[in-house]
Amino acid sequence: MATVDVCRTALDELSALLASVDPELRARHVPNRIVVCRLSDLDHAFIGSIGPDGLHDLRDYTDADPPPDVRVSMTSDELVALAHGDEDFLHGWLRGRIQVSASMRDLLRLRSLFGL
Repeated sequence: MATVDVCRTALDELSALLASVDPELRARHVPNRIVVCRLSDLDHAFIGSIGPDGLHDLRDYTDADPPPDVRVSMTSDELVALAHGDEDFLHGWLRGRIQVSASMRDLLRLRSLFGL
């Protein structure tokens, strides 16, 4: 099990990967949304904003935060594996290791971006 600090670093690495995606592709498939990433084995969550310019304002989630548009849930080890390229989003999602809760429109956009 990874620590909260290791997971924060992993999210920063995923943010950098998203920033490296073609800007036109991001503009077509990444609307402005509030995203929560819940780490089931740590009982911890992060919240941030995602949009055409990438992932930003990443911080610890609190009950005072606004409700998210997209919820992603996984273990800390799964998050680290994603960040290091040892796992990909599609396979994690297909095996049920990554759960995503979002509107149908957002799911279709994520599918186009991540190959779901």
